[in-house]
Amino acid sequence: MRRGTVVEAVHHVHARSTAGGAFGDDLTCFLRSSLKPIQAVPLVEAYDDLGDDELAIACASHQAEPGQLEAARKLLARARASVDDLENGTQEGRPEGKLGHNCSGKHAGMLAACRANGWPLHPYRDLAHPLQQRVAQLVGPSETAVDGCGVPTFSMQLTCMGALFLTTPARIADAMRARPELVGGQGADDTDLMRALPGWFAKRGAEGLFCAGDGDEAWVLKVEDGASRALRPALGAIFGIDEFRAVPITNSLGEVVGSLSA
Repeated sequence: MRRGTVVEAVHHVHARSTAGGAFGDDLTCFLRSSLKPIQAVPLVEAYDDLGDDELAIACASHQAEPGQLEAARKLLARARASVDDLENGTQEGRPEGKLGHNCSGKHAGMLAACRANGWPLHPYRDLAHPLQQRVAQLVGPSETAVDGCGVPTFSMQLTCMGALFLTTPARIADAMRARPELVGGQGADDTDLMRALPGWFAKRGAEGLFCAGDGDEAWVLKVEDGASRALRPALGAIFGIDEFRAVPITNSLGEVVGSLSA
């Protein structure tokens, strides 16, 4: 990160491709929200009439934009559940309480999967619940912890994350490609990458994690210090996306005073 001509900060980005590409180290970290396409598998296994909007929002870290909230409500209606049934919390500055949480689509999808399978609706976020046991089976042996929205998350090396990301069912990947605006939203790295690279599907995660795949190859990026702002220029360098390569730094007046580049 340069302000003027001075380097003010440096972020180390580690990356691995299932095709053998490598930068930095094969770090071990938690999948966080990049796991959402796998966490949506019990949902897609339970229904054969899901819309692209329902699957995309189930994979989303959304920004509570109107279309995103509408898609989350649609999944809740499928689950015959209410906002009160969501086991995520609230986020400051977000509208509509728990529905406005960036993981509400995932949680609504989990409720819908429970409804279809006849599993108890609560506590669906418990690792011992049949829903989470199915997700754990899909992930394989891993150390677990609790994610920011309360559900289990799993750790593994970046190379293993890429292999897991490629197991995303085609129906889920296709829905993410079809509705990228629901997966992230305005200005989100995963939404913008899917628009810039037709055929790829992508999901960002907390602490500077990013997974992208095209069905044959997957890339996983991890910013060592967790600063997600470093992802876009790193993605630009890896994928050759010119508009990602340099991210302007602006001040409170809207003036460009520096840039992020890889």
